[in-house]
Amino acid sequence: MSIEILTLIMLGSMIVLLVIGLPLAFVTGIIAFGFALFLYGPLALPLIASRIYGFVSVYALIAVPMFVFMASVLERSGIARDLFGAMHVLAGNLRGGLAIQTMAVAVLMAAMTGIIGGEIVLLGLVALPQMLRLNYDRNLAIGTVCAGGGLGTMIPPSIVLIFYGLTAQVSIGDLFLATVIPGLLLAGIYIAYILIRCYINPDLGPPAPVENRDLSYSEKMKMVRDILLPVLVVVMVLGSIYGGIASVSEAAGMGVIGVIFCTWIRKELKWQLIRESLHQTMMTCGVILWLVFGATALIGVYNLMGGIDFVKSLMTGLPFPPIVILLIMMAILLVLGFFIDWIGIMMLTMPVFVPIVVEMGYDPVWFGILFCMNMQISYLSPPFGPAAFYLKGVAPPEITLQDIYNSLWPFMALQILALAIVMMFPQLALWLPSLAYPN
Repeated sequence: MSIEILTLIMLGSMIVLLVIGLPLAFVTGIIAFGFALFLYGPLALPLIASRIYGFVSVYALIAVPMFVFMASVLERSGIARDLFGAMHVLAGNLRGGLAIQTMAVAVLMAAMTGIIGGEIVLLGLVALPQMLRLNYDRNLAIGTVCAGGGLGTMIPPSIVLIFYGLTAQVSIGDLFLATVIPGLLLAGIYIAYILIRCYINPDLGPPAPVENRDLSYSEKMKMVRDILLPVLVVVMVLGSIYGGIASVSEAAGMGVIGVIFCTWIRKELKWQLIRESLHQTMMTCGVILWLVFGATALIGVYNLMGGIDFVKSLMTGLPFPPIVILLIMMAILLVLGFFIDWIGIMMLTMPVFVPIVVEMGYDPVWFGILFCMNMQISYLSPPFGPAAFYLKGVAPPEITLQDIYNSLWPFMALQILALAIVMMFPQLALWLPSLAYPN
């Protein structure tokens, strides 16, 4: 049977199984198991197992549960809440100031954990009620929370970048450096959008009441502490990576110690908090690993069939310049993002796309940043859009899922704009790695 027919059968089987409601991890695993038995017999199964073991035994993967645990501790402690309160005062009488400082807190939280789901929950519990209480435009408030919470995909130490580095076999440190400017660019575009809209129509984001800004000296010092502790954790984690002091995994361990120390200083460190955080970490990482198992097995079988070479020759044989082929890849990722989680998209597409990108002469680090920005769009886009479901779980009952989706479209347009800018100007991603590691 030809590789073309086998590819169509594999894609058709995947679509059918996903439509009937099976989880992606089981879908990919079942298809990989079935094709391996049908084409090569039982002797092929150990090869699949060895491929899975080879991926999950990589030392850098230790960073993932560490960052998830950090996010879990932050979610259950009052660090994020007090950080938001402190920066709320700093926003002063600025129009849209509360939305802007929500975005600033989102950047800082992303730089502490690299986890996206927990940020939306935290901001939905802390920031959204405050903005609604101050009569912020509902759509602007909802969009700010979801878009800001999604920055964990872009701001290092993002676990998306960690998995991309392992899958594409590129330096995770280079990826962390490369995403700094694009991540801050995206956050800056969000802030500019909020400022422009609130300047045109002040009713969309009224300033904070005067009484909220009149504080005593002791209250101001407490707010300095609330801001300083998270900043120190960020500096410790990212500074150790960028300074060459520690690897990503070691820096993640330092981050865990830093967050626990901050919790202890605040007198919030309790056994129940640690136990619940560990339980959530285990559940989250378990889901991720099952997705990795299934997708790795499927790609391994497809590669054994000669599928990757087939797709590579198909893409490179198109009568288009490389930039058009790159745009086709971006379109494929965008469409997949409507239905599949980022880890599934990455494990299924990157082993195929990255060799093509390298052959066309593009930098795989730059392509990794484009992938992360594309996943930012998928994080907001319906019908899968997990950001909407995370927020719906903690939003006031009067806010419907349709309200959330309606609020996300302007921010998705801004994400596409940022993606286009980084595609047009690759040095936005490659400049910092070139400074750190000159040729």
